[in-house]
Amino acid sequence: MTESHSTSPDTGAGPRPAPSGMAGGVTPVRRALISVYDKKGLADLARGLVQAGALLVSTGSTAAVIRDAGPEVTEVSEVTGFPEMMEGRVKTLHPAIHAGILADRGKDTHLAALVEHGIGPIDLVVVNLYPFRETVTPHPDGSVAGPAEAVEMIDIGGPTMVRAAAKNHANVAVLVDPGDYAPLLEEVRTHHGVTAATRERLAARAFAHTAAYDADIAAWFSRGEPFPERFGPVHRKALDLRYGENPHQAAAWYAERGQSWGLGSARQHQGKPLSYNNLLDADAAWGMVSDLDEPCVAIVKHSNPAGMAVAATLAEAYSPALAGDPVSAFGGIVAVNRPLDAATARQIIEVFTEVVVAPGFEAEALEVLGAKANLRVLEIARPRPPLRPRTLRSVSGGLLVADADTAPEAPDEWTVPTAAKPDESTLAELRFAWIVAKHVKSNAIVLTRDRAAVGVGAGQMSRVDSVRLAVSKSGGRCRRAVLASDAFFPFRDGPDIALEAGVAAIIQPGGSVRDAEVVAACDERGVPMVFTGRRHFRH
Repeated sequence: MTESHSTSPDTGAGPRPAPSGMAGGVTPVRRALISVYDKKGLADLARGLVQAGALLVSTGSTAAVIRDAGPEVTEVSEVTGFPEMMEGRVKTLHPAIHAGILADRGKDTHLAALVEHGIGPIDLVVVNLYPFRETVTPHPDGSVAGPAEAVEMIDIGGPTMVRAAAKNHANVAVLVDPGDYAPLLEEVRTHHGVTAATRERLAARAFAHTAAYDADIAAWFSRGEPFPERFGPVHRKALDLRYGENPHQAAAWYAERGQSWGLGSARQHQGKPLSYNNLLDADAAWGMVSDLDEPCVAIVKHSNPAGMAVAATLAEAYSPALAGDPVSAFGGIVAVNRPLDAATARQIIEVFTEVVVAPGFEAEALEVLGAKANLRVLEIARPRPPLRPRTLRSVSGGLLVADADTAPEAPDEWTVPTAAKPDESTLAELRFAWIVAKHVKSNAIVLTRDRAAVGVGAGQMSRVDSVRLAVSKSGGRCRRAVLASDAFFPFRDGPDIALEAGVAAIIQPGGSVRDAEVVAACDERGVPMVFTGRRHFRH
Protein backbone atom coordinates (compact mmCIF):
# COMPACT_ATOMS: atom_id res chain seq x y z
CA MET A 1 0.00 0.00 0.00
CA THR A 2 1.39 3.39 -0.94
CA GLU A 3 0.35 7.01 -0.70
CA SER A 4 -1.41 8.71 -3.59
CA HIS A 5 0.79 10.35 -6.17
CA SER A 6 -1.65 13.17 -6.88
CA THR A 7 -0.46 16.71 -7.45
CA SER A 8 -2.61 18.04 -4.59
CA PRO A 9 -1.21 18.09 -1.04
CA ASP A 10 -1.03 14.51 0.21
CA THR A 11 -1.88 14.63 3.89
CA GLY A 12 -1.60 10.94 4.66
CA ALA A 13 -3.39 11.80 7.90
CA GLY A 14 -5.18 8.49 8.20
CA PRO A 15 -6.68 7.35 11.51
CA ARG A 16 -5.74 8.99 14.78
CA PRO A 17 -2.43 7.54 16.09
CA ALA A 18 -2.70 5.06 18.94
CA PRO A 19 -1.35 5.94 22.40
CA SER A 20 1.54 3.50 21.78
CA GLY A 21 3.48 6.44 20.40
CA MET A 22 3.76 7.88 23.92
CA ALA A 23 7.12 7.84 25.77
CA GLY A 24 7.61 4.49 27.48
CA GLY A 25 5.86 2.52 24.71
CA VAL A 26 6.68 1.32 21.22
CA THR A 27 6.17 3.68 18.32
CA PRO A 28 4.99 1.89 15.16
CA VAL A 29 6.59 3.18 11.97
CA ARG A 30 3.63 3.89 9.73
CA ARG A 31 5.21 6.76 7.82
CA ALA A 32 8.89 7.57 7.33
CA LEU A 33 10.51 10.70 5.91
CA ILE A 34 13.88 10.05 4.27
CA SER A 35 16.22 12.74 2.94
CA VAL A 36 19.92 11.85 2.88
CA TYR A 37 23.09 13.10 1.21
CA ASP A 38 24.99 9.89 1.92
CA LYS A 39 23.03 7.15 0.13
CA LYS A 40 24.93 4.28 1.78
CA GLY A 41 22.49 1.57 2.95
CA LEU A 42 19.52 3.54 1.66
CA ALA A 43 18.08 0.87 -0.63
CA ASP A 44 18.10 -1.82 2.08
CA LEU A 45 16.56 0.58 4.60
CA ALA A 46 13.77 1.56 2.24
CA ARG A 47 12.96 -2.04 1.37
CA GLY A 48 13.00 -3.04 5.03
CA LEU A 49 10.65 -0.24 6.04
CA VAL A 50 8.19 -1.02 3.27
CA GLN A 51 8.22 -4.71 4.24
CA ALA A 52 7.37 -3.59 7.79
CA GLY A 53 4.35 -1.69 6.43
CA ALA A 54 5.70 1.85 6.35
CA LEU A 55 4.86 4.51 3.76
CA LEU A 56 7.85 6.46 2.47
CA VAL A 57 8.13 10.19 1.82
CA SER A 58 11.34 11.55 0.35
CA THR A 59 13.14 14.33 -1.52
CA GLY A 60 14.58 14.51 -5.04
CA SER A 61 17.72 12.40 -5.39
CA THR A 62 16.89 10.29 -2.33
CA ALA A 63 13.48 9.46 -3.77
CA ALA A 64 15.10 8.47 -7.08
CA VAL A 65 17.43 5.98 -5.37
CA ILE A 66 14.55 4.51 -3.38
CA ARG A 67 12.39 4.19 -6.47
CA ASP A 68 15.23 2.50 -8.37
CA ALA A 69 15.55 0.01 -5.50
CA GLY A 70 11.90 -1.02 -5.90
CA PRO A 71 9.76 0.59 -3.18
CA GLU A 72 7.18 3.20 -4.01
CA VAL A 73 7.77 6.61 -2.53
CA THR A 74 5.94 9.93 -2.33
CA GLU A 75 7.90 13.08 -3.14
CA VAL A 76 7.93 15.79 -0.46
CA SER A 77 6.66 18.26 -3.05
CA GLU A 78 3.48 16.16 -3.34
CA VAL A 79 3.00 16.38 0.43
CA THR A 80 3.60 20.12 0.68
CA GLY A 81 1.95 21.11 -2.58
CA PHE A 82 5.04 23.14 -3.50
CA PRO A 83 7.93 22.17 -5.76
CA GLU A 84 11.51 22.22 -4.55
CA MET A 85 12.75 25.80 -4.97
CA MET A 86 16.00 27.71 -5.37
CA GLU A 87 18.12 24.75 -6.52
CA GLY A 88 16.91 22.68 -3.57
CA ARG A 89 17.50 25.26 -0.85
CA VAL A 90 13.79 25.11 0.02
CA LYS A 91 12.02 21.78 -0.02
CA THR A 92 11.17 20.44 3.47
CA LEU A 93 10.63 23.75 5.31
CA HIS A 94 6.84 23.49 5.37
CA PRO A 95 4.12 22.91 8.03
CA ALA A 96 2.97 19.77 6.22
CA ILE A 97 6.36 18.26 7.08
CA HIS A 98 7.23 19.82 10.42
CA ALA A 99 3.78 19.54 11.98
CA GLY A 100 3.84 15.85 11.08
CA ILE A 101 7.19 15.50 12.87
CA LEU A 102 6.48 17.69 15.90
CA ALA A 103 2.94 16.61 16.76
CA ASP A 104 2.69 15.22 20.29
CA ARG A 105 0.53 12.11 19.91
CA GLY A 106 -0.52 12.39 23.55
CA LYS A 107 -2.15 15.80 23.11
CA ASP A 108 -5.62 15.98 21.64
CA THR A 109 -5.04 19.54 20.49
CA HIS A 110 -2.05 18.46 18.40
CA LEU A 111 -3.95 15.57 16.87
CA ALA A 112 -6.92 17.81 16.14
CA ALA A 113 -4.64 20.30 14.40
CA LEU A 114 -3.28 17.54 12.17
CA VAL A 115 -6.79 16.49 11.20
CA GLU A 116 -7.95 20.07 10.69
CA HIS A 117 -5.11 20.83 8.28
CA GLY A 118 -4.99 17.43 6.63
CA ILE A 119 -1.45 16.63 7.76
CA GLY A 120 -0.24 13.09 8.30
CA PRO A 121 2.03 12.27 11.29
CA ILE A 122 5.59 11.16 10.62
CA ASP A 123 6.98 8.40 12.85
CA LEU A 124 10.55 8.11 11.55
CA VAL A 125 12.92 10.74 10.18
CA VAL A 126 16.05 9.58 8.33
CA VAL A 127 18.38 12.45 7.50
CA ASN A 128 22.11 12.96 7.04
CA LEU A 129 23.56 16.31 6.16
CA TYR A 130 25.55 17.99 3.42
CA PRO A 131 29.27 17.21 3.93
CA PHE A 132 30.33 20.63 5.19
CA ARG A 133 33.47 19.61 7.07
CA GLU A 134 34.65 17.34 4.28
CA THR A 135 34.17 20.22 1.84
CA VAL A 136 36.20 22.77 3.82
CA THR A 137 38.99 20.37 4.85
CA PRO A 138 42.11 21.11 2.75
CA HIS A 139 42.87 18.56 0.05
CA PRO A 140 46.17 16.65 0.10
CA ASP A 141 47.51 19.01 -2.57
CA GLY A 142 46.79 21.98 -0.29
CA SER A 143 43.82 23.34 -2.24
CA VAL A 144 40.71 24.41 -0.33
CA ALA A 145 37.09 25.04 -1.18
CA GLY A 146 36.13 28.63 -1.92
CA PRO A 147 33.60 30.51 0.24
CA ALA A 148 30.74 30.04 -2.23
CA GLU A 149 31.27 26.25 -2.35
CA ALA A 150 31.51 26.08 1.44
CA VAL A 151 28.33 28.09 2.00
CA GLU A 152 26.36 25.84 -0.35
CA MET A 153 27.28 22.91 1.93
CA ILE A 154 25.56 24.53 4.93
CA ASP A 155 22.47 22.37 5.35
CA ILE A 156 19.35 24.13 6.63
CA GLY A 157 16.37 21.82 6.18
CA GLY A 158 18.27 18.72 7.30
CA PRO A 159 19.30 19.93 10.76
CA THR A 160 15.83 21.42 11.26
CA MET A 161 14.15 18.05 10.64
CA VAL A 162 16.70 16.22 12.78
CA ARG A 163 16.23 18.57 15.73
CA ALA A 164 12.44 18.47 15.39
CA ALA A 165 12.40 14.66 15.41
CA ALA A 166 14.86 14.47 18.32
CA LYS A 167 12.81 16.97 20.35
CA ASN A 168 9.72 14.84 19.75
CA HIS A 169 11.48 11.54 20.49
CA ALA A 170 8.52 10.54 22.65
CA ASN A 171 6.72 9.92 19.37
CA VAL A 172 9.31 9.95 16.60
CA ALA A 173 12.52 8.02 15.91
CA VAL A 174 15.41 9.74 14.10
CA LEU A 175 18.34 8.24 12.20
CA VAL A 176 21.41 10.27 11.23
CA ASP A 177 23.95 7.46 10.80
CA PRO A 178 23.69 4.66 8.19
CA GLY A 179 25.30 2.40 10.79
CA ASP A 180 22.02 2.56 12.74
CA TYR A 181 19.82 1.43 9.86
CA ALA A 182 20.15 -2.33 10.33
CA PRO A 183 19.64 -2.29 14.14
CA LEU A 184 16.52 -0.15 13.74
CA LEU A 185 15.05 -2.45 11.11
CA GLU A 186 15.69 -5.42 13.39
CA GLU A 187 13.94 -3.65 16.25
CA VAL A 188 10.97 -2.77 14.04
CA ARG A 189 10.69 -6.42 12.97
CA THR A 190 11.00 -7.69 16.53
CA HIS A 191 8.85 -5.15 18.39
CA HIS A 192 6.64 -3.91 15.53
CA GLY A 193 8.01 -0.45 16.17
CA VAL A 194 10.74 1.49 17.94
CA THR A 195 11.08 1.29 21.71
CA ALA A 196 11.28 4.35 23.96
CA ALA A 197 14.86 3.51 24.99
CA THR A 198 15.97 3.39 21.37
CA ARG A 199 14.17 6.63 20.50
CA GLU A 200 15.92 8.41 23.36
CA ARG A 201 19.31 6.98 22.42
CA LEU A 202 18.82 8.02 18.80
CA ALA A 203 17.73 11.50 19.90
CA ALA A 204 20.98 11.92 21.82
CA ARG A 205 22.95 10.89 18.74
CA ALA A 206 20.92 13.29 16.61
CA PHE A 207 21.57 16.31 18.83
CA ALA A 208 25.26 15.42 19.02
CA HIS A 209 25.27 15.21 15.22
CA THR A 210 23.74 18.66 14.69
CA ALA A 211 25.89 20.17 17.46
CA ALA A 212 29.01 18.88 15.72
CA TYR A 213 27.75 20.17 12.39
CA ASP A 214 27.12 23.64 13.77
CA ALA A 215 30.51 23.64 15.51
CA ASP A 216 32.19 22.84 12.19
CA ILE A 217 30.42 25.74 10.51
CA ALA A 218 31.20 28.15 13.36
CA ALA A 219 34.87 27.10 13.26
CA TRP A 220 35.01 27.77 9.51
CA PHE A 221 33.53 31.25 9.91
CA SER A 222 36.04 31.92 12.72
CA ARG A 223 38.98 30.53 10.77
CA GLY A 224 40.78 33.89 10.83
CA GLU A 225 40.63 34.10 14.62
CA PRO A 226 43.37 32.20 16.47
CA PHE A 227 41.29 31.98 19.65
CA PRO A 228 37.59 32.63 18.95
CA GLU A 229 35.13 33.61 21.68
CA ARG A 230 33.72 30.08 21.70
CA PHE A 231 35.88 27.03 21.11
CA GLY A 232 34.19 23.81 20.08
CA PRO A 233 36.52 21.03 18.92
CA VAL A 234 34.46 18.07 17.80
CA HIS A 235 35.58 14.58 18.68
CA ARG A 236 34.09 11.16 18.09
CA LYS A 237 34.65 8.11 20.23
CA ALA A 238 37.20 5.88 18.56
CA LEU A 239 37.69 3.31 21.27
CA ASP A 240 36.46 2.30 24.71
CA LEU A 241 39.52 1.65 26.86
CA ARG A 242 39.84 -0.97 29.60
CA TYR A 243 40.65 1.78 32.07
CA GLY A 244 42.48 5.11 32.40
CA GLU A 245 45.84 5.86 33.94
CA ASN A 246 44.92 3.41 36.71
CA PRO A 247 42.51 0.46 36.84
CA HIS A 248 39.97 2.29 39.00
CA GLN A 249 39.54 5.04 36.34
CA ALA A 250 37.17 4.62 33.38
CA ALA A 251 38.39 5.95 30.03
CA ALA A 252 37.75 6.25 26.30
CA TRP A 253 39.70 7.55 23.33
CA TYR A 254 38.11 10.26 21.17
CA ALA A 255 39.50 11.12 17.76
CA GLU A 256 39.14 14.60 16.34
CA ARG A 257 36.54 14.39 13.59
CA GLY A 258 37.77 15.59 10.21
CA GLN A 259 41.38 15.87 11.39
CA SER A 260 42.55 12.31 10.91
CA TRP A 261 46.30 12.58 11.48
CA GLY A 262 48.87 11.20 13.91
CA LEU A 263 47.33 8.67 16.27
CA GLY A 264 43.91 9.69 14.98
CA SER A 265 44.82 8.04 11.68
CA ALA A 266 46.52 4.97 13.19
CA ARG A 267 45.77 1.45 12.05
CA GLN A 268 46.50 -1.36 14.50
CA HIS A 269 48.01 -4.38 12.75
CA GLN A 270 48.24 -6.70 15.74
CA GLY A 271 48.46 -6.98 19.50
CA LYS A 272 46.35 -6.47 22.60
CA PRO A 273 43.87 -3.59 22.83
CA LEU A 274 45.49 -0.22 23.36
CA SER A 275 45.44 1.28 26.84
CA TYR A 276 45.19 4.90 27.96
CA ASN A 277 48.88 4.98 28.86
CA ASN A 278 49.84 3.22 25.62
CA LEU A 279 48.19 6.01 23.66
CA LEU A 280 49.82 8.79 25.67
CA ASP A 281 53.28 7.27 25.28
CA ALA A 282 52.76 6.39 21.62
CA ASP A 283 51.77 9.97 20.90
CA ALA A 284 54.83 11.29 22.73
CA ALA A 285 57.12 8.89 20.86
CA TRP A 286 55.60 9.77 17.51
CA GLY A 287 56.09 13.48 18.20
CA MET A 288 59.78 12.89 18.93
CA VAL A 289 60.65 11.03 15.74
CA SER A 290 58.50 13.35 13.62
CA ASP A 291 60.73 16.28 14.49
CA LEU A 292 63.76 14.77 12.74
CA ASP A 293 64.42 14.23 9.05
CA GLU A 294 67.15 11.59 9.42
CA PRO A 295 66.23 7.98 10.27
CA CYS A 296 65.30 8.16 13.94
CA VAL A 297 64.35 5.73 16.71
CA ALA A 298 62.78 6.85 19.99
CA ILE A 299 62.12 4.58 22.97
CA VAL A 300 59.65 6.15 25.39
CA LYS A 301 58.63 5.47 28.97
CA HIS A 302 56.05 7.61 30.77
CA SER A 303 56.07 10.17 27.94
CA ASN A 304 59.85 10.77 28.23
CA PRO A 305 62.59 9.42 25.97
CA ALA A 306 64.45 6.54 27.60
CA GLY A 307 66.56 6.61 24.46
CA MET A 308 66.64 8.38 21.13
CA ALA A 309 69.09 8.33 18.26
CA VAL A 310 69.54 9.11 14.57
CA ALA A 311 71.75 7.25 12.09
CA ALA A 312 72.04 6.36 8.42
CA THR A 313 69.39 3.63 8.85
CA LEU A 314 66.81 2.65 11.44
CA ALA A 315 68.72 -0.55 12.17
CA GLU A 316 71.82 1.48 12.97
CA ALA A 317 69.84 3.94 15.13
CA TYR A 318 68.10 1.34 17.29
CA SER A 319 71.14 0.09 19.21
CA PRO A 320 72.33 3.53 20.44
CA ALA A 321 68.72 4.46 21.24
CA LEU A 322 68.41 1.35 23.40
CA ALA A 323 71.76 2.08 25.04
CA GLY A 324 70.42 5.43 26.25
CA ASP A 325 68.69 3.68 29.15
CA PRO A 326 68.30 -0.08 28.54
CA VAL A 327 66.71 -0.67 31.96
CA SER A 328 63.95 1.91 31.40
CA ALA A 329 63.42 0.70 27.82
CA PHE A 330 61.90 -2.52 29.19
CA GLY A 331 58.14 -2.25 28.60
CA GLY A 332 58.53 0.93 26.58
CA ILE A 333 57.15 2.30 23.32
CA VAL A 334 59.27 2.33 20.16
CA ALA A 335 58.61 4.84 17.39
CA VAL A 336 60.43 5.30 14.08
CA ASN A 337 60.04 7.89 11.33
CA ARG A 338 60.57 5.53 8.39
CA PRO A 339 58.72 2.39 7.28
CA LEU A 340 59.97 -0.28 9.65
CA ASP A 341 62.29 -2.87 8.08
CA ALA A 342 62.87 -6.47 9.17
CA ALA A 343 66.39 -5.84 10.50
CA THR A 344 65.14 -3.21 12.94
CA ALA A 345 62.11 -5.33 13.84
CA ARG A 346 64.39 -8.20 14.85
CA GLN A 347 66.20 -5.91 17.27
CA ILE A 348 62.96 -4.57 18.73
CA ILE A 349 61.54 -7.99 19.63
CA GLU A 350 64.66 -8.82 21.64
CA VAL A 351 63.42 -6.38 24.31
CA PHE A 352 59.96 -6.47 25.90
CA THR A 353 58.10 -3.67 24.13
CA GLU A 354 54.49 -2.58 24.53
CA VAL A 355 53.89 -0.71 21.25
CA VAL A 356 55.70 -0.10 17.96
CA VAL A 357 54.70 3.00 15.96
CA ALA A 358 55.77 3.68 12.38
CA PRO A 359 54.53 5.40 9.22
CA GLY A 360 54.62 2.02 7.47
CA PHE A 361 55.86 -1.56 7.73
CA GLU A 362 57.66 -3.82 5.29
CA ALA A 363 55.86 -7.16 4.92
CA GLU A 364 58.81 -9.06 6.41
CA ALA A 365 58.91 -6.67 9.38
CA LEU A 366 55.26 -7.46 10.15
CA GLU A 367 56.10 -11.17 10.03
CA VAL A 368 58.94 -10.65 12.49
CA LEU A 369 56.78 -8.59 14.87
CA GLY A 370 54.04 -11.20 14.56
CA ALA A 371 56.17 -13.55 16.65
CA LYS A 372 55.14 -11.39 19.63
CA ALA A 373 51.36 -11.82 19.61
CA ASN A 374 50.69 -9.26 22.35
CA LEU A 375 52.90 -6.56 20.83
CA ARG A 376 50.73 -3.68 19.63
CA VAL A 377 51.75 -2.51 16.15
CA LEU A 378 50.44 0.87 14.97
CA GLU A 379 50.79 2.34 11.50
CA ILE A 380 50.34 6.11 11.22
CA ALA A 381 48.43 6.61 7.99
CA ARG A 382 48.74 10.39 7.88
CA PRO A 383 51.81 11.68 9.68
CA ARG A 384 51.49 15.39 9.03
CA PRO A 385 49.45 17.61 11.36
CA PRO A 386 46.96 20.31 10.32
CA LEU A 387 48.32 23.69 9.31
CA ARG A 388 47.91 24.97 12.88
CA PRO A 389 47.76 22.09 15.35
CA ARG A 390 46.52 22.84 18.85
CA THR A 391 47.10 21.26 22.23
CA LEU A 392 44.14 20.82 24.55
CA ARG A 393 44.56 20.29 28.28
CA SER A 394 41.72 19.93 30.76
CA VAL A 395 41.78 21.82 34.04
CA SER A 396 39.14 22.02 36.77
CA GLY A 397 36.13 23.61 35.15
CA GLY A 398 37.71 24.39 31.81
CA LEU A 399 40.08 23.79 28.95
CA LEU A 400 43.48 25.23 28.10
CA VAL A 401 44.03 25.72 24.37
CA ALA A 402 47.40 26.61 22.85
CA ASP A 403 49.32 26.30 19.63
CA ALA A 404 51.31 23.07 19.61
CA ASP A 405 55.07 23.48 20.04
CA THR A 406 55.70 22.70 16.38
CA ALA A 407 57.17 25.96 15.08
CA PRO A 408 60.45 25.27 13.24
CA GLU A 409 63.67 26.18 14.98
CA ALA A 410 65.69 29.12 13.69
CA PRO A 411 69.39 28.24 14.21
CA ASP A 412 70.42 31.32 12.24
CA GLU A 413 69.02 33.36 15.16
CA TRP A 414 70.99 31.47 17.80
CA THR A 415 73.82 33.32 19.51
CA VAL A 416 77.09 32.17 21.10
CA PRO A 417 77.93 34.31 24.18
CA THR A 418 81.04 32.34 25.15
CA ALA A 419 84.58 32.91 23.98
CA ALA A 420 84.76 29.35 22.63
CA LYS A 421 82.67 28.75 19.50
CA PRO A 422 81.18 25.38 18.48
CA ASP A 423 82.51 23.82 15.29
CA GLU A 424 80.07 22.39 12.73
CA SER A 425 80.19 18.90 14.23
CA THR A 426 79.46 20.21 17.73
CA LEU A 427 76.70 22.47 16.43
CA ALA A 428 75.01 19.49 14.74
CA GLU A 429 75.16 17.58 18.03
CA LEU A 430 73.71 20.56 19.90
CA ARG A 431 70.82 20.77 17.42
CA PHE A 432 70.00 17.11 18.02
CA ALA A 433 70.17 17.51 21.81
CA TRP A 434 67.94 20.59 21.61
CA ILE A 435 65.24 18.69 19.71
CA VAL A 436 65.34 15.82 22.20
CA ALA A 437 65.06 18.24 25.14
CA LYS A 438 61.91 19.72 23.62
CA HIS A 439 60.17 16.37 24.22
CA VAL A 440 61.27 15.85 27.82
CA LYS A 441 59.12 16.83 30.79
CA SER A 442 60.32 20.01 32.50
CA ASN A 443 62.67 20.69 34.11
CA ALA A 444 64.45 18.96 31.24
CA ILE A 445 68.16 18.23 30.84
CA VAL A 446 69.42 16.04 28.00
CA LEU A 447 72.93 14.74 27.36
CA THR A 448 73.74 13.41 23.88
CA ARG A 449 76.83 12.05 22.18
CA ASP A 450 77.19 10.92 18.58
CA ARG A 451 73.54 12.02 18.11
CA ALA A 452 72.19 9.60 20.68
CA ALA A 453 70.77 10.42 24.10
CA VAL A 454 73.10 9.18 26.84
CA GLY A 455 71.47 10.79 29.88
CA VAL A 456 68.07 12.36 30.56
CA GLY A 457 66.93 14.28 33.61
CA ALA A 458 63.16 14.75 33.42
CA GLY A 459 60.39 16.20 35.52
CA GLN A 460 62.45 17.44 38.46
CA MET A 461 61.34 20.37 40.55
CA SER A 462 64.78 22.03 40.31
CA ARG A 463 67.01 22.29 37.26
CA VAL A 464 70.16 21.39 39.15
CA ASP A 465 68.55 18.10 40.22
CA SER A 466 67.74 17.38 36.57
CA VAL A 467 71.44 17.92 35.74
CA ARG A 468 72.50 15.55 38.51
CA LEU A 469 70.01 12.93 37.30
CA ALA A 470 71.13 13.19 33.65
CA VAL A 471 74.81 12.89 34.62
CA SER A 472 74.03 9.91 36.83
CA LYS A 473 71.98 8.22 34.09
CA SER A 474 74.82 8.68 31.59
CA GLY A 475 77.01 6.22 33.47
CA GLY A 476 80.14 8.19 32.63
CA ARG A 477 79.20 8.74 28.99
CA CYS A 478 78.74 12.46 29.55
CA ARG A 479 82.42 13.07 28.87
CA ARG A 480 82.55 14.70 25.40
CA ALA A 481 78.73 14.81 25.39
CA VAL A 482 76.70 17.99 24.89
CA LEU A 483 73.97 19.24 27.19
CA ALA A 484 70.60 20.76 26.31
CA SER A 485 68.35 22.52 28.81
CA ASP A 486 64.74 23.31 27.91
CA ALA A 487 64.85 26.60 29.85
CA PHE A 488 67.54 28.94 31.14
CA PHE A 489 69.80 28.15 34.07
CA PRO A 490 68.87 30.39 37.00
CA PHE A 491 72.28 29.76 38.61
CA ARG A 492 75.64 28.42 37.49
CA ASP A 493 75.41 25.36 39.79
CA GLY A 494 73.82 23.16 37.10
CA PRO A 495 76.38 23.95 34.40
CA ASP A 496 79.20 23.54 36.94
CA ILE A 497 78.09 19.96 37.69
CA ALA A 498 77.85 19.13 33.96
CA LEU A 499 81.17 20.74 33.10
CA GLU A 500 82.91 18.94 35.96
CA ALA A 501 81.54 15.67 34.53
CA GLY A 502 83.13 16.43 31.15
CA VAL A 503 80.34 18.00 29.08
CA ALA A 504 81.86 19.57 25.97
CA ALA A 505 79.12 22.08 24.97
CA ILE A 506 75.82 23.47 26.23
CA ILE A 507 72.68 24.74 24.51
CA GLN A 508 69.94 26.60 26.37
CA PRO A 509 67.49 29.48 25.80
CA GLY A 510 69.32 32.10 27.86
CA GLY A 511 67.48 35.04 29.38
CA SER A 512 68.34 34.64 33.06
CA VAL A 513 69.43 37.64 35.13
CA ARG A 514 72.48 35.49 35.93
CA ASP A 515 73.39 34.62 32.32
CA ALA A 516 76.75 36.29 32.80
CA GLU A 517 77.61 33.89 35.63
CA VAL A 518 76.63 30.88 33.51
CA VAL A 519 78.70 32.18 30.58
CA ALA A 520 81.63 32.67 32.95
CA ALA A 521 81.35 29.05 34.12
CA CYS A 522 81.73 27.88 30.51
CA ASP A 523 84.52 30.37 29.72
CA GLU A 524 86.51 29.14 32.71
CA ARG A 525 86.69 25.72 31.05
CA GLY A 526 86.84 26.86 27.44
CA VAL A 527 83.47 25.26 26.62
CA PRO A 528 81.10 26.79 24.03
CA MET A 529 77.51 27.58 24.87
CA VAL A 530 74.63 28.48 22.53
CA PHE A 531 71.63 30.66 23.40
CA THR A 532 68.53 29.77 21.34
CA GLY A 533 66.24 32.53 22.63
CA ARG A 534 63.38 29.99 22.75
CA ARG A 535 62.08 27.95 25.69
CA HIS A 536 60.57 24.46 25.43
CA PHE A 537 58.70 23.81 28.68
CA ARG A 538 56.69 20.59 28.60
CA HIS A 539 54.33 20.18 31.54
